[in-house]
Amino acid sequence: MRTRLLALVLLLMLAGCSTGGTRDDGRITLRFQSLAWQEESVEANQQLVKEWNATHPDVRVEYVQGSWDSVHDQLLTAFEGGEAPDIIHDASDDLADFAYGGYLADLTGLLSARLKSDIPRRSWETTTFGDGVYGVPFLQEPRVIIANATWLRTSGVRIPTPEKPWSWAEFRRITERLGGRGKYGVAWPLKEPVSATLNLSLSAGGQLFHRGADGKVTVRFGAADQVVPRTVHAQANTDRSASPTTLGSGGSDTLPGFFAGRYAMVPLGFSYRQQIVQQAPKGFDWQVLPAPAGAGGLTQGVSPQTLSIAEDCPHEKEAAEFLDFFLRPPNMVRLALGDWMLPTGTEALKDPALHRTKDGWATGTALAGHLRPAPAQSVRGYPEWKDKVATPALQEYYSGAIGIDELRRRLEEDGNLVLARYQR
Repeated sequence: MRTRLLALVLLLMLAGCSTGGTRDDGRITLRFQSLAWQEESVEANQQLVKEWNATHPDVRVEYVQGSWDSVHDQLLTAFEGGEAPDIIHDASDDLADFAYGGYLADLTGLLSARLKSDIPRRSWETTTFGDGVYGVPFLQEPRVIIANATWLRTSGVRIPTPEKPWSWAEFRRITERLGGRGKYGVAWPLKEPVSATLNLSLSAGGQLFHRGADGKVTVRFGAADQVVPRTVHAQANTDRSASPTTLGSGGSDTLPGFFAGRYAMVPLGFSYRQQIVQQAPKGFDWQVLPAPAGAGGLTQGVSPQTLSIAEDCPHEKEAAEFLDFFLRPPNMVRLALGDWMLPTGTEALKDPALHRTKDGWATGTALAGHLRPAPAQSVRGYPEWKDKVATPALQEYYSGAIGIDELRRRLEEDGNLVLARYQR
C-alpha cells in the first residue's frame, strides 16, 4: 500500500513540474504564461487560446495566469528549477539576463517571414541580444500627457499636437502658468523614476548608456540627459508648479487628485486611459497630449511586451506556430485594444479602431513611428544599476535633497562600478 501511495505521489509531482510535452495519445501540450491583468486583456488572451485549441487538436495550449509583480525572480526560479512555461510573456527590458543566461530559445530560424517583416526592425532591436532574437515584441506603450481639457481651454495656453508639440522649456512655462493657489500645473508620478526619465530623455537627444568598441557599456550623464531631470526638478522645487507629494507616487495614485482638479496634467503611460475612462467623474473632460519634444523630436524609449519560448521547450516549432497565430494582425489589434496599448505590427497599426479621436487613440497611434528601444535595453546589470543606484539618486534629486552634480556623480561613478561587474 505504501509503495502504491509513493508511486502516486511521484506521478503527481512529475505532473506538477512538467513544462509541457507529448501525451500518450500523441497530442502536444504547451504551457503559455500570460501577464495580462486588465479584464479586457485577460479575456482577449484567453479567447485567442481557445480559438487556437479549437483549430489545432494535436497541439493544445494551456493558459497560465501570471503576474507582473516580481516576474523576473519568478521566472528565474522557474528556469533554474526546470519548471518554466513553454511560452513566456514578459517585457523586453527584462530579457537580457535570461537571453545571455541561456534560458530562452533563439527565435531567428523559428519565426515566420510574415511576422518578421510585419514588425519594424527598431522593435526587433529590443529583443535582439548578440546574434540572436529572444522574444517577439508585440505591444508598446508611449508616454503621454493626460490633461484636464477644460482647465487648458479656459487658460488659453497653446494645445500641443503630434505635429506641433511643446518643447521642454515651453512645457515648464505652461505648467508654471497653470499652477498657483494650491493647485499645480502638473503631477509627476515618479515612484519608479528611472524608466520615465531615461525614455523621455531620448526626446532631448539623451543617451546615457554608451557602448565602446570593446562592447562594454559606461554611463555618461551629459547635457542632453539632464534636460528632462532638470525640468522636473525645476517644476517641483523652483517654480512650485509640480505637486511635491506625487513624486513618490505611482500613476494610479495621482488620478483622484487629477479628477478633483488639483493638477492640470499628469504624464502617464498610454494604457492609463482605461482607468481614466472607468474612474473619471461624469462630465469630466480630459484629453491626450504628446509628451514634450526636444532635439530628438518626439522620440522616446519603450520596452515592448514580448513573447518568448523557453530554451527547454521540447516543441519549439509548435510554440512558434502558436506565436504566429496569436500575433496575426487582427489578433494583435484585439490584444492592443484589450490592453489599451499600441501594437508593434505595421498592419495592425493601420486598423481604424486605433485611429479614433475618442479616448486619445489617434494621438497615441501618431507617436508609434517615434518609439525606439529604451536606452537600457541591452545593458547587462541594468536591474541592479536601476534599483541600487539610479532609483534612489533620482528620487533624492527630484525631491531637492541633492543637486545635479551629485546626481551625475552617483549615476556615473557608482553606476559604472555596478555595471563593470557584469562586463568582465
